[in-house]
Amino acid sequence: MGRASRRTVAAAMIAAALLAGFMCTSRPVLAAPAPRTPAEPTPTELDRGFRLLYDLRFAEARDLFHQWQHEHPSDSMGYTAEAASYLFEEFSAHGVLTSEFFLDDDRLLGGIAGKPDEGRRSAFLVASQRARESARRKLATEPGDANALLSLTMTTGMLANHASLIDKRQLEGLRLVREAEGYGKRLLAASPDEADGYVALGAARYIIGCLPGYKRALLWLGGVSGDRQKGLDQLARAASRGRYLRPYAKALLFLALLREGQTARARALIEELTAEFPASPLFARERAKLSS
Repeated sequence: MGRASRRTVAAAMIAAALLAGFMCTSRPVLAAPAPRTPAEPTPTELDRGFRLLYDLRFAEARDLFHQWQHEHPSDSMGYTAEAASYLFEEFSAHGVLTSEFFLDDDRLLGGIAGKPDEGRRSAFLVASQRARESARRKLATEPGDANALLSLTMTTGMLANHASLIDKRQLEGLRLVREAEGYGKRLLAASPDEADGYVALGAARYIIGCLPGYKRALLWLGGVSGDRQKGLDQLARAASRGRYLRPYAKALLFLALLREGQTARARALIEELTAEFPASPLFARERAKLSS
């Protein structure tokens, strides 16, 4: 297989795995587990900031993340959250988190049109580097620290997204997907209740399981494997029990259901998202498109 074909396989795996571009035939989607019963943690600046991200209020979210960094300078999640704010803002500017993007194979595999905002790109990479350095320092003394492993799982997954869809470097994105998977497995081994860790793992396993057999074989030779049903189950867990990424995981399931023609289930998810985030123009637009 030529270099162009190998890059196409990598593009399909990266862009679709972490951002759920679903390129396979219909199959029933697993129902999400029942919501967790333990008491929810007291919301922090990070929780409130992530909710602002889903409302596309990026500058306000960053103010809360910077406040968290000032008050908790050794917590890498403050930098992870800041990196997320820049990546989500870039996605919003280019319409990445929409059904038009996900359901268009050419756009999904080719990345954004045009060039990214250089200021956001630089800020994203700086925040990501700080998050990874801080988390690795923590793991050097406490190898099983769940917070540091969550930070590395999320940050490395975002770097894979950025490499593939923003910088259009699919092979680098594939390398980062494997790295994020490794951190995710360590996180869930150390803290099985950290449901946010299932997002990257579940999305990657799902989409690889959807690819044609010969492409799955190539990825398997490269150390990447898929299991569609297991991937769906993991996404459903994150959508039901996640903390920071629960709405994101639910949005991925919404897009999956649209692709597979399960409109009723998709409608239920987007109704939940618009009820939870009534000020979000992103979810409101997707609900309106589905209704029309």
